[in-house]
Amino acid sequence: MTKPYHLAIGFALASVLSTACEPAPPATPSEGTASSASASAAVAASAPTFSSHAKLVKWAGRVIGTTVRFTAGSSSVEVAIDQDNPAVRDFLSMLPLTLKLEEFASREKIGYLPRKLDVNRAPGSDPKDGDLIYYVPWGNVGFYYNAAGIGYSDKTIHLGTYKASRDQLKQLEGQSVIIDVVR
Repeated sequence: MTKPYHLAIGFALASVLSTACEPAPPATPSEGTASSASASAAVAASAPTFSSHAKLVKWAGRVIGTTVRFTAGSSSVEVAIDQDNPAVRDFLSMLPLTLKLEEFASREKIGYLPRKLDVNRAPGSDPKDGDLIYYVPWGNVGFYYNAAGIGYSDKTIHLGTYKASRDQLKQLEGQSVIIDVVR
């Protein structure tokens, strides 16, 4: 039997999806004051973005299976989101974003997020090579490639997993890295 709150959630989701999928209004400048450049900017601003996609994923409850791409120039590393917790959802809601990665302790490549993530009820982890993590005290994400001996910490939140070599990670280091949702 369908419960009333199921219907409410269904209607809310349908409303969000239909609004996000509507075509942009035609670019017709208003009389006298708007130029075609400002009309084009208004149309571009109303188009769906990766950020709106991440928010749809968040609202729809389908976080696990999302793919996030870290790109610098012609190099990229894809991360499969395999957790559903407040930190992961908050991370996805920030995308797209740009940051710089740097080497840390010959174990990981790290980059600092513009703000701290919501880690309420997010479980700690015992990081492994191939893990993308969020380190709570510093507010950074990290690609572990040499996690031997690190051990469990409730301050290390697992976000997802990646398959890339140290050389592929090194190509992202020191550059502006664009992070966005692929699917």
